[in-house]
Amino acid sequence: MKFVVSSTVLLSHLQAISRVINSKNSLPILDNFLLHLEGKTLTMTASDIETTLITSLEVDNAEGEGKVAVASRLLLDTLREFSDQPLSFSINDSNLAMVITSANGSYNFIGQNGDEYPRLPELQDEARVLTMNVDFLANGIIKTLFCTADDELRPVMNGVFFDIYPDNITFVATDAHKLVRYKTQHTNITLNEGEEKVSFILPKKPANMLKNILPKENGEVEVKFDSKNAYFNLSNYTMICRQVEGRFPNYNGVIPKSNLYKIIVDRVSLLNALKRVSVFSNQASNLIKLAFADNQVNISAQDIDFSISAEETISCQFEGDPIKIGFKSAFLIEILNNINASDVVLEMTDPSRAGLILPFENEANEEILMLLMPMLLND
Repeated sequence: MKFVVSSTVLLSHLQAISRVINSKNSLPILDNFLLHLEGKTLTMTASDIETTLITSLEVDNAEGEGKVAVASRLLLDTLREFSDQPLSFSINDSNLAMVITSANGSYNFIGQNGDEYPRLPELQDEARVLTMNVDFLANGIIKTLFCTADDELRPVMNGVFFDIYPDNITFVATDAHKLVRYKTQHTNITLNEGEEKVSFILPKKPANMLKNILPKENGEVEVKFDSKNAYFNLSNYTMICRQVEGRFPNYNGVIPKSNLYKIIVDRVSLLNALKRVSVFSNQASNLIKLAFADNQVNISAQDIDFSISAEETISCQFEGDPIKIGFKSAFLIEILNNINASDVVLEMTDPSRAGLILPFENEANEEILMLLMPMLLND
């Protein structure tokens, strides 16, 4: 089979799917891209068994049809060195010898039998179909992914939880120290009779793939899923992944419902003060102390081992009895970095219970809530 394709167009497609490939694979065939020519459409696949990413493009001067597996690293390293120009691919169907011809030279590869590449899992009959706007899926993943865990003992926390109702979808992630809940109303799903909701857990790796791909997409995304696998069909890509098995924690049960203290503060002022003061915190604990009183918040940190300390005071909207609470500064900075609002609301009950961080105003059809567990203060 033969075809001609632009070097930069082919490289951009292959680079997008190459992130799926592991540095060490259990099956040698997974070190390869699968190239499949049908008519004028070249389909490219990369997989690590758990996650598969597929993309396609139109090629010129196509002759023949077939599949071939090509060493991913060798092909990528070759394509990176070309300026934008048409490349001619010629694959011998009998011995899978592949020749790439450019304006100035030729490059010889040996491919592998494409039929040895793992087949895609098939969805079961009870698979649900969810459609939603690409932007809302992208926001849901971007806003929650930073909160996922790396916990071998509790794998259900190593992904983003999709909690799907007929008229809305909630994305949740937690690592037991912090939690984020992002809710959006732009969804369309048909549930089976008697079902009030469905859910699944998207693992961290495919969630990261989607985070990189979705900003380049537009329109609608179709998500098909059963009890084991999920298919994400986009305009330029298809991703298939195995879900995390298990029951996600009851996230609503850990969110405090009534909070005595409510503080409104400028997000950027608080974030910048935290970044400056946290430099002086103990490197092991990363503890930072927030003391609220009379429309002010005092931010302080110290490291007794090195005899260093720092404090800053910024204004906020707060009335009531003074309260002090301690947080791990890296977590609080991370949370504030993932909220877009100019002002944030901090809600607390007491220094030993979880604090809530919310945007003062949510975007249209979106609702975001972040929770952070406190650290105990000695004073």
